[in-house]
Parts: sequence; structure tokens; C-alpha cells
Amino acid sequence: MHETANETTPIHAWHAHIYYTPDSKPTALRLREWVGARFPAAVLGRWHDAKVGPHPTSMYQIAFPEALFPTLAPFLAMNRMGLTILLHPESGRPKDDHLHNAMWMGTVLPIDASMLPEIESH
Repeated sequence: MHETANETTPIHAWHAHIYYTPDSKPTALRLREWVGARFPAAVLGRWHDAKVGPHPTSMYQIAFPEALFPTLAPFLAMNRMGLTILLHPESGRPKDDHLHNAMWMGTVLPIDASMLPEIESH
């Protein structure tokens, strides 16, 4: 437990990871199409039909600027259709962003933090 509040690290972007199974992939596609049509500034990542990186199951990523958070995050919450979504900031601290600063919509899935660096390297 923290004795004092953490100061907010600047957030330069957000990532939403949309998880799916073979059965729910058509639903994930529908959500992807809706996001693409409504949020042109969002970058729709590749489909990963297997585990990739720290993610435990198939997923695609939506990367978006901080300015879209007030509209895109609620849109995902209201239109996830039962899909699980991991929403996390991009603050330059990948491990913290995925584990401690993340928000889950739906089932919380295990993230493999062993491959996430403490600090982003460019």
C-alpha cells in the first residue's frame, strides 16, 4: 500500500488489446470495423491468432493518442459485446503500464510480465 499518491507520469498514448477466440473472432472483427469507421486517428494493429508478446491469447491492438481516450474508451466499454479488452497507457514504463496502470473490460487475463522491460528503450 502506498503512503502517498503516485505522481502522474505523462501518458503519450493508449493501447487497447482486444482478445478473441476462434468463436469470437467475428465479434472482434465487427468491433474493429466500428472503431475504424468512427476513430480514424486510431491505428488498428495486426491480427495475432496465437499468443504474442506478453498476451495470453489471440488479440489485436488498437493504438490511439491520449486525446481520443475520453471518446474511444467509453465506446469500447459500451460495444465490447462480451470481448475481453486490456486498456493501458503508454508512459514509457511497459511493465507498469501492462500490470499496474491497466484497466480491464471483461475477464482479467494473465499477462506474462517476464518479457516486459521496466523502461521503454528507443
